[in-house]
Amino acid sequence: MQVAPGEVVGLIGPSGSGKSTLLKCLGAVIDPTAGHMVLGDQVIYDNGWKVRDLRALRRDQIGFVFQAPYLIPFLDVTDNVALLPMLAGVPNAAARARALELLTALDVQHRARAMPSQLSGGEQQRVAIARGLVNRPPVILADEPTAPLDSERALAVMRILNDMARQYQTAIIVVTHDEKIIPTFKRIYHIRDGVTVEEAGEGRDLG
Repeated sequence: MQVAPGEVVGLIGPSGSGKSTLLKCLGAVIDPTAGHMVLGDQVIYDNGWKVRDLRALRRDQIGFVFQAPYLIPFLDVTDNVALLPMLAGVPNAAARARALELLTALDVQHRARAMPSQLSGGEQQRVAIARGLVNRPPVILADEPTAPLDSERALAVMRILNDMARQYQTAIIVVTHDEKIIPTFKRIYHIRDGVTVEEAGEGRDLG
């Protein structure tokens, strides 16, 4: 399985096939049982982790977007996005400036001081995408990011992910069984009986 900078690929398969498990392995959340993973020029895993600090790897080089936004309810939108770079040692003002830049790119800058409970579902997901991008990771792993959304909002999220992938040259892997968005992928990896098979997608225009 290979994903290039600036590319968005789909990872599909029946329930229980291992999509989310594979994503967790790629995200260094759980240990693979075998295999080989490379991020850029760095070997991450080769029948054992080759990176000493997995927390730093997840924080600095891998962004996560989930089905639920998982925003921190007592922080406003800006601080929800800025928290990760702050934890990585970026000064508070610089972290908030970076957060606002992404919120502007995602067209939710007008909600910068709002609390998560004041946001619509679509706005919450955009903030979650901003949080996933804020440390400028080379890879984003998205697990069912459009599942709770209607068709219009689901396609809007995919448009955002594709725009962000091109703008920041981020490789994005989207686990999904959402029939609304599968036609948008140019390439798909399909898990069948424990084997991942590459397929050509439709690459339908997102407008």
